[in-house]
Amino acid sequence: MALNTEQLKEDIKTIATDMRTRTEVSDDEFAERLSVAIERFVKSASINYVNGLAAPNGPVTGIFTGNLQ
Repeated sequence: MALNTEQLKEDIKTIATDMRTRTEVSDDEFAERLSVAIERFVKSASINYVNGLAAPNGPVTGIFTGNLQ
């Protein structure tokens, strides 16, 4: 699955809209909610492994060939 940029955008808009309706400013709550949205975004990534790593009965070695989607 590719990174879900649209969902991150919606999460940020929701957080910003909600925070504007507050009577008291809460930088901590904003930072917490934004960091959760970013973490969810990053965790939505998948790795497209092509080749380059080997582990014949030992530590993994080589150069990773692929990309983050």
